[in-house]
Amino acid sequence: MNPPLDPAQRTEIYPHLEPFVSGHLALDSVHQMYWEVSGNPQGVPVLFLHGGPGAGASPSHRRFFDPDFYRIVIFDQRGSSRSRPLGETQNNTTQHLIADIERLREHLQVEKWIIFGGSWGSTLALAYAQAHPQCCSALVLRGIFLSRQSEIDWFLYGMRAFFPEAWHAFSVLIPKQERHDLLGAYTRRLDDPDPQLRVEAARHWSTYEGSCSTLLASTSTVAHYADDRVALGLARIEAHYFANGSFLEEDQLIAGIDRIRDLPCTIVQGRYDMICPIRTADELHHAWPEAEYVVVPDAGHSAWEPGISAQLVAAMERLKNATAK
Repeated sequence: MNPPLDPAQRTEIYPHLEPFVSGHLALDSVHQMYWEVSGNPQGVPVLFLHGGPGAGASPSHRRFFDPDFYRIVIFDQRGSSRSRPLGETQNNTTQHLIADIERLREHLQVEKWIIFGGSWGSTLALAYAQAHPQCCSALVLRGIFLSRQSEIDWFLYGMRAFFPEAWHAFSVLIPKQERHDLLGAYTRRLDDPDPQLRVEAARHWSTYEGSCSTLLASTSTVAHYADDRVALGLARIEAHYFANGSFLEEDQLIAGIDRIRDLPCTIVQGRYDMICPIRTADELHHAWPEAEYVVVPDAGHSAWEPGISAQLVAAMERLKNATAK
């Protein structure tokens, strides 16, 4: 566990870059998916899976990968960010997302790709890889979330033990008589016909998540999560998935490890991750001891914690060097 970083190995994120192609892919009568490709058009394909669900990707997410070596594919999942319509829960399940990834792979004529995902992105990465192991060459996972009921309950109630101020701001929107079922109460408000009520509920939900995402308080992180557009996509889609157990069987992703056991994998986990506590990553590591497991001792949940971003870049550099040999 925790292999020492080679001083000669890059750990800094790469400079900003723009995609060389992007577009919207029609998925069905409801959804259009935003996608983009940056880096080397002839490079090794890597697929970035964002968190949430519903959080969407950002230009900064291109920066974990060497643009001279990797063909960097990013998309916004159904209902997220630049995909249309924003916050739409109809025809939006894990199985739909897995099929969307396959449609994008075929659209871009990719045979195999590295799957890189954090938080909910780690859930989707595992679900996709177990459904289509022949299409994956390796996985890099961060902030492990397996979408079990205990993990959802932790998010709704358990984090109060460490972030009581943030939890109070989250729960205060809901009358006391409804707080025994915060998920149901929020779902009703996020689905309310009144757009102002939907946005207010979304902002409370999303700000709660942003406030608990870093080891030390980060005003820029909270401000990002408080943005109305970010909040609406994240809160509506996340509540929808949580209410449905992310459309997965309990412990499905642990039970399916044998399907991907032979794939190279690096798991990066912040020791003090409060959104996705380390216990889950530890369980995944014990079920999959062949995977490289890196615990960052001074980090919370966010991919932008310095120690986590360094380990993610280093993992991609090791894959690059192994592929180049």
